[in-house]
Amino acid sequence: MLITITVCARDAEDWVDDCLSSLCAQDYRPLQIIAVDDGSNDATLERMQSFIPPLDSDLELLVRSQGRVGLSAGRNRAVNEAAGEWIAITDIDCRPDHNWISTMLTHLPSLEGENVVALTGRTVFAPGSSRISRLRSEAIAKKYASRDKIVLLANGPCSMFRADMLRSIGGFSPDWFHAEDMEVSIRMIQNGGTILYVSEATVQHVAEEGLLRFLKKRYRDARAHFRIVRRYGFRGVKTPEQLTMNHDFISDGAIISLILPMLGLWSLAVKLLCYDYPTIALLGIFVEITMFAVPWSRIRILWSGAIWLGVGQGIIDAILGRAGHR
Repeated sequence: MLITITVCARDAEDWVDDCLSSLCAQDYRPLQIIAVDDGSNDATLERMQSFIPPLDSDLELLVRSQGRVGLSAGRNRAVNEAAGEWIAITDIDCRPDHNWISTMLTHLPSLEGENVVALTGRTVFAPGSSRISRLRSEAIAKKYASRDKIVLLANGPCSMFRADMLRSIGGFSPDWFHAEDMEVSIRMIQNGGTILYVSEATVQHVAEEGLLRFLKKRYRDARAHFRIVRRYGFRGVKTPEQLTMNHDFISDGAIISLILPMLGLWSLAVKLLCYDYPTIALLGIFVEITMFAVPWSRIRILWSGAIWLGVGQGIIDAILGRAGHR
């Protein structure tokens, strides 16, 4: 059975060789790999085109390019061209373990009577060398540790979809700028499909370094999750059997989002106490300054702000009917 793996990239020249090397090193054959460059301004396309796969009659590497039209459009291009019965997706900043595909396939017959339309593995974020990268690594590990065997989300960096089902639902929506993997997963489940989680099928993700990069991703998450909740409901998604499957969001975001409102209420309380209780007010001001001065607290405050900015942008998207809203 032929398996197709797709990977899309934009401005990611430094990650191309490691990602494609890990895909070619998969112990499963026959294998087709389709790499799509999404209008990069750097040498990403050239790196893809110059990559030399191992001489293997059961391995095919195709490189395609397109304008800057987005990840979903790039994945759709690969889906339309894929020859495999199953289509796996990963990201350019990932390095799947050598048995990622074969491990998922060994678990395919494990759910008798279920219409398995996707299998998803486990993404392991490298801890890196900063507070931010360790925070992200720990949060992702905690999320995967609590997953059940049947899940709602086939994660973008580490999943495999049945090609006929993926095409029948229209593939990945180009209107969705983020969380396109979640939207595809939800539509598959609504069509009676089952997504199987295989914890042993692991994909290594580069460390998520840098505060600005971290905040941008949390902003995009919040913006996309607002859209998911608006379209599919706050509690979760109903299967054809009317069973509710909860949304697969990272829970720490909900807790962190409370920090900014609580800080605002604290500041209001301090101002109200200024005239009648100046000593208490001074203590409150000292606490505020201390919170902003401590790096760990400052990260969480900025994180909370990024979430609320994302939600606000999601509301604007909904009003204007754009970015996947109708």
